Amino acid sequence: MSGRSMTENNKTEYKAHYHLPGLFEFYELYKAFLPLYCEHREYFYDWCDIGSVYGAPGDCLWGGGRVGYGDSSARDVLELMREYGISARLTFSNSLLGPEHLADKQCNDLCRAFEEGKAYVQNGVIVHSELLLDYLQENYPGLYMVSSTTKVITDFDLFSAELDRDEFRYVVPDFRLNKAFDRLGALSQKQKDKVEFLCNECCWFSCQDRKACYEDVSRMALGEKSIHRCTSPNAAGGYRFSKAMENPGFIGIDDIKNIYLPLGFSNFKIEGRSLGSAIVLEFLLYYMTKPEYQLRVREEIYLDNTLDLF
Repeated sequence: MSGRSMTENNKTEYKAHYHLPGLFEFYELYKAFLPLYCEHREYFYDWCDIGSVYGAPGDCLWGGGRVGYGDSSARDVLELMREYGISARLTFSNSLLGPEHLADKQCNDLCRAFEEGKAYVQNGVIVHSELLLDYLQENYPGLYMVSSTTKVITDFDLFSAELDRDEFRYVVPDFRLNKAFDRLGALSQKQKDKVEFLCNECCWFSCQDRKACYEDVSRMALGEKSIHRCTSPNAAGGYRFSKAMENPGFIGIDDIKNIYLPLGFSNFKIEGRSLGSAIVLEFLLYYMTKPEYQLRVREEIYLDNTLDLF
């Protein structure tokens, strides 16, 4: 979705579409948040909406990007997304797949279920492996494809070439291209409509091991032993949203409203599948909720005694 609309003065305006983490991992959180989001739109910014929710069960062979741990069923998550008209995406971004992995029953069953949901809203797959991309296009043509940030595309010319590939509806560049405004502004509108920026990455901006880190996650998804240890400064401290906000690649709401939307970009990815529900709620509050309603939304979620989110 491009997010374009025409105003009364025939001026094109853009709406931000957020692609949110934890389709399986934070199912209970979204089951509480989405009714609130739909029934009380006055709590939330009118210049943004939810473009998709992405994730995968924790034991998926094709999984990648982050170690997952969601145990909600495909039926449950698809029913929830259908109810609210939101696209669901599978994070099948394992970069180390071989031909012998393509017959995996669980992953094929998930793709089949997600493709059958296209009667309600089209679902997609976030993919890294060219082998898997070809397989999915041949066997599940009803799913759209997203080029994963796990490719760590930091060269702008390579990124531009990725945008020109017809196979992908969206392309997520490495977060270190987020502020390359001279090059970003020169992209065609067709290319801009496909860019999906990773907003809240906490990884060290100068990290040289990012691809090795993602490969290690892919290795573990295949049942192999982890061999990579991150050497980035403060890696032991884990994810902190406050630290992410200090990252040179961070995209905040003022950046989205005042820079990216006017430039013609409308898709923004929020990371967080490996984090807890509490921090993901903070992302939903910061990126989508008006300040005067953030406490009210937080209370509605925390004080719902039927849920065990935290």
